[in-house]
Amino acid sequence: MIKEFKWSMKQVFEMTDMGNLKLFLGLEVKQTKVGIFLSQEKYANSLLSKFGVQYSKEEVTPMNHNEKLQLNDGADKVDEQQFRSLVGGLLYLTHSRPDLAYSVSLVSRFMQSPSKIHMGAARRILKYVASTTKFGIWYKKNQGIELMGYSDSDWASCLDDRKSLSAYVFTLGTGMVSWRSKKQPTVALSSTEAEYISATGATCQALWLRRVLEDLGYKQNKPTMIYCDNKSAIHLAKNPVTDGRTRHIDIKYHFIREMIGKEQVNLEFCNTYNQVADVFTKSLAREKFVYFRHKLGVMEFESREDDEE
Repeated sequence: MIKEFKWSMKQVFEMTDMGNLKLFLGLEVKQTKVGIFLSQEKYANSLLSKFGVQYSKEEVTPMNHNEKLQLNDGADKVDEQQFRSLVGGLLYLTHSRPDLAYSVSLVSRFMQSPSKIHMGAARRILKYVASTTKFGIWYKKNQGIELMGYSDSDWASCLDDRKSLSAYVFTLGTGMVSWRSKKQPTVALSSTEAEYISATGATCQALWLRRVLEDLGYKQNKPTMIYCDNKSAIHLAKNPVTDGRTRHIDIKYHFIREMIGKEQVNLEFCNTYNQVADVFTKSLAREKFVYFRHKLGVMEFESREDDEE
């Protein structure tokens, strides 16, 4: 198929075959007989050099456990341009480093008025990057094409407006193909509501991914499984009954009910220990963070598990 595609392209365009893809827009690609590894090691090193932290004390997590940030923290303000440059660089690094997604999303909220505390948190992320420059996502060959998702939320986590955080992650085989960590647009009155809103967002992403896979010839013949660790939210999605505790929820968030009915997605329970999307909702303790990071396929190329030999 690849040879036929190359031949057809050469009939229309003047092209030079440079072999297997190794670099694309700063994204490094390593291909082996048993999988593909994506990373941004060179970009990470250049970012560390730019901000002078390549020799700083190494950190094992991007943020302190349960660390919270807020807009008016009482600390002195710092240079906005420098802070934006740092956070912007970190945002680009998240293309192959989903383990940075939550922490970078959090510090990016303070672009307009950063303080010393916000800058310290951003530089802490850089120190973590310094100890993990070789990390990337490992996609192992022949692991199936079943799309699977996880949805989670952190209720009222924003100290400034008490809005919750939504997060989802989708895997295909051994590696992640889509992930997100974003503050919800409205205040949720309960953890159930926050989880329900997050699950609806994950459902929308699942539908798009299903269409992409179908266009590529990998149609999903079963409903895409989305795992949630809140039984009340699952009950709300599968039982379209309105009561005094849920009738205020915006109509658009009930979209998940229709998609479950049409067997496009299915929402199922998983315990917190297996909820990998948890790493996108809060700063975790070291052991739990490392466990989820590895489970999502984020590792060094040399430490990947394969049978290439």
